[in-house]
Amino acid sequence: MQRINKNVFTRPEAIARNNRLAADFLKAHHPHYFFLTALRDKQGNELIYAEDGFPWRAYPLVENTLTVDFVTSAKQAWEAAKGFGLLTRNLNGIDSTRFEPTLDRFHDLQWRYEQFETELARAAPSVIEQAQEEINLAKQFQPLVQQYNKLIRGGSLVTRVTHNDTKINNILFDKLTGKAVCVIDLDTLMPGYFIYDLGDMVRTCVSPVSEEEQDITRIAFRKEIYDALLDGYLSQMKEYMSDAELVAVPFAGKMMTYIMALRFLADFLRGNTYYTIHYPEQNLVRARNQFQLLKLLEANT
Repeated sequence: MQRINKNVFTRPEAIARNNRLAADFLKAHHPHYFFLTALRDKQGNELIYAEDGFPWRAYPLVENTLTVDFVTSAKQAWEAAKGFGLLTRNLNGIDSTRFEPTLDRFHDLQWRYEQFETELARAAPSVIEQAQEEINLAKQFQPLVQQYNKLIRGGSLVTRVTHNDTKINNILFDKLTGKAVCVIDLDTLMPGYFIYDLGDMVRTCVSPVSEEEQDITRIAFRKEIYDALLDGYLSQMKEYMSDAELVAVPFAGKMMTYIMALRFLADFLRGNTYYTIHYPEQNLVRARNQFQLLKLLEANT
């Protein structure tokens, strides 16, 4: 059972429509591909609205599967990347213009940098002083924004239907074989670029610790995991990608890590209004964590 947060996803019907468009296309073109779809009620509805106005939907149980929160092996990373890559590969040829963004400008690096600048201009001097090192890093990595804009405006990247939230726990694994069974959490299935999916896999899987880790000395670049992610994703997508996209592969992880650093930092500067926190400096710690990972990606990819 899933309760969709309509305060974040203000157009929940768009999620249902996007998922249905993908399901119908996959059924017609890749009938043996396992795409998890919501159950319908007797009237054919996939979204059921509760009295408080929040929509719910139900999914069938997929037997003998599990999710994991941390990548523990290169094989696991490869399987996950293959699973996400296969979804985008099988949706190749679908009309992406029929899909509605469920979160506007979700991975737009230019916009996220502008948000950071806006919050920096508004922030209290004491808050700026506390975050000065991270603010300096945000400005130092600004050339990544220029690189992103060049890729987008130059037409180097193909608009595809992508998952857009490719954490390892959004894959169901077979309990016995460890193979990827299907992709889950399709709320952000919408038009995007391959760098979003591959980049978020790199961001969330390459380090042995999560973005919540306060000790930045524990953040590391696991080359074997990085290589497995690229190999698994490209095993499905390489033949569908242009030469310009293949050149942009190393940019993906850096871009998505930078975006999250900016988002955490902007939220800290505005007073922690978006992300849930359990202590006052948590968003600043998250930003610091992501900037450390970004430094490692810059040095190793």
